[in-house]
Amino acid sequence: MSIIRSITEKDFDRQETPEKWSTYNTRLGARAILLDESSQQIALMYVANHDYYKLPGGGVDDGEGLETALKRELIEEVGANLVDVISEVGQIDEYRDEWDMKSEHHCFLTKLTGPTVDPHRTDQELAHGYETVWAKGIDEAICLVKSGNPKEYGQDFERLRELTFLEYAKNSNLIS
Repeated sequence: MSIIRSITEKDFDRQETPEKWSTYNTRLGARAILLDESSQQIALMYVANHDYYKLPGGGVDDGEGLETALKRELIEEVGANLVDVISEVGQIDEYRDEWDMKSEHHCFLTKLTGPTVDPHRTDQELAHGYETVWAKGIDEAICLVKSGNPKEYGQDFERLRELTFLEYAKNSNLIS
């Protein structure tokens, strides 16, 4: 999967420490631009208690492949258990200096192939107030992500990552 962007502290006008990056623990993540069955809507997670939007997805567990992790996350967060992976979107690397962590997020364009079920959200997702929101197309999805107001460290990385994936998918004509 091609790297479409690296996000660092510098993107938020903070001092970055690239000399430390080689020592960081790496966390893999799988994210989805999830289309409904009609390909007219895109699923977003609204993190109500922190007032921002993100794409569904999350961390890859030990021994788990990217697509397996992606499908697990889509069931947990959206209740989407019938999904086809259409294509790769790209990879974004994040260097979060405050946490001494590198995150490699792999994004896929996916599509529902059947009805959703009740999500199986984790206790942390419930505590953060996760809600599934269906944006009416790529432009509304981008507007919603832009409208978010992340308040904690790391959420600014998430917001920029999601905007980058959505804008890249739009500009690459993966989604019209």
